[in-house]
Amino acid sequence: MGSVLIVEDDPTVSEVVAGYLDRAGFAVRRAADGPAALRAAEEQRPDLVVLDLMLPGMDGLEVCRRLRARERGADPRGGQGGAPPLPPVPVIMLTARGDEDDRILGLEVGADDYVTKPFSPRELVLRVQSVLRRAVPAPPAAGPRLTAAGLSLDPAARRVSKDGQELALTLREFDLLAYFMRNPGQVCDRERLMREVWGWDFGDLSTVTVHVRRLRGKIEDDPASPRLIQTVWGAGYRFDAHPAPAAPATAPRTEDGHA
Repeated sequence: MGSVLIVEDDPTVSEVVAGYLDRAGFAVRRAADGPAALRAAEEQRPDLVVLDLMLPGMDGLEVCRRLRARERGADPRGGQGGAPPLPPVPVIMLTARGDEDDRILGLEVGADDYVTKPFSPRELVLRVQSVLRRAVPAPPAAGPRLTAAGLSLDPAARRVSKDGQELALTLREFDLLAYFMRNPGQVCDRERLMREVWGWDFGDLSTVTVHVRRLRGKIEDDPASPRLIQTVWGAGYRFDAHPAPAAPATAPRTEDGHA
C-alpha cells in the first residue's frame, strides 16, 4: 500500500502506530528525532511521513521545513542548493489538543494534515489512507489540462506550472488550485472547500485559510494583493481566471504638480 515514516520520540506511541499501519499493509520505518528522520527520508523517500510536532532538539516544524526545502531543490540550511525539485511527500503532523497556533504553523510550513493527541490509531490509519489516495496520480479520465492566467495544471500528472516554470505544491495546495480552476468565478466558502477538497464534512476551518494563504504565496505575483484568488468578504474566495492587469505604480509628483 505504500511506505510510511513515523517520526515520534515516544516509543510507546511509535510502536502502537507502527503496529496499526503494518497491519493495514504499509511498510513502516521509524525515527525518534529530527536528524534521524531527515537521514531516513533522504536514504529512502517514504510515500508519507507521520511527524510529531514536539520532538527533542529539532522540532517537527523544522523537520517539515527542511523536507520541503529539499524537495524544492534548495539547501535546507539556507543555501541555493541546485538539485532538481522533487514531488512533495505528504506530511501528517501530530499535535497536542488545543494547540491551535501549532497546528496553523504546521500547515504554514507545509504539512498536509494534522491529527491531535490523544488520537485513535485507527483514525490515523484512515487519515493516512485518505491522504495517500489523493497523492496517487489520477488516471487520464481526471480531465483535460487546465489553463488560466499563466497557470497550467495537469490533473493526470499532478503537475502545475506558472509562465512555464514548474511549481512545487503540496498535495492539498494542488487539489485546492485544481478545484478553484474548475470553478472559476464562483464564490466558495470555507465549508464548501473543506468538503470538496479535503473530503471532510466538518473540521478546523483555519486549515482552509492557511492553505489559501500558502497557495497565494506560490501563484500570485504579489501575494499581499492577490488577483487570482480573491477574498469575498463574509462569503469566501473566488478564483478569477482573467484578472485585470495590476495597476501601474503612480509616478511621484513634483511640487508644481507634474509627474
